[in-house]
Amino acid sequence: MAMLRDSDREAIRERLAGLEREVKLVFFSQELECRFCRETHQLLDELSGLHDLLTLEVYNLVTDKEVAEKYNVDKVPAIVLLDADGTDYGIRYFGIPSGYEFASLLEDILMFASDDSGLQPATREALHTLEGEVHMQVFVTPTCPYCPNAVHLAHQMAFESDKVRADMVEATEFPHLAIRYQVQGVPRTVINETHAVEGMMPEQAVLSELLKAV
Repeated sequence: MAMLRDSDREAIRERLAGLEREVKLVFFSQELECRFCRETHQLLDELSGLHDLLTLEVYNLVTDKEVAEKYNVDKVPAIVLLDADGTDYGIRYFGIPSGYEFASLLEDILMFASDDSGLQPATREALHTLEGEVHMQVFVTPTCPYCPNAVHLAHQMAFESDKVRADMVEATEFPHLAIRYQVQGVPRTVINETHAVEGMMPEQAVLSELLKAV
């Protein structure tokens, strides 16, 4: 049974119609030990079939250990986005990007294709002056309407700066992480283990917390 309805497929084709640069989806799975890996694989397979410039590579977390280590993937399901040259901007999805989160994935694909983060000039300038490394983890659930914007903003910052890496983490699929980072509501963005942003905050507010964490 297809995961994308015919109406969804047509809407996605329209969104991706202007795609002019290849975007690579690198998927890591371990179906025997992973609740949603099979569904995530199917979703990505259907999505990549909607445009010739979307390509899908599939790896196993265990048997392709060297590839997983290369991309700092330590849990599944996991998705890494790369540009046409294979450049890794530190953008990750841990958990199935279903429900509202599917919108985040589409926005990221369009961002890669345009080669533009879309951030405000002041934010870009601040990110380009970063000296320390930044790790952003955005905890979400598929039913949260505010989560896609929080995820995409973190991914925009990772796309803009090689000092930033940003993960979407589906809280119900990784409950041990939700407990560790005291996730009681979503979205919750954890920055460098020390700072947290509750809810969907404006770009400048998130940047302020990021700079504090550094």
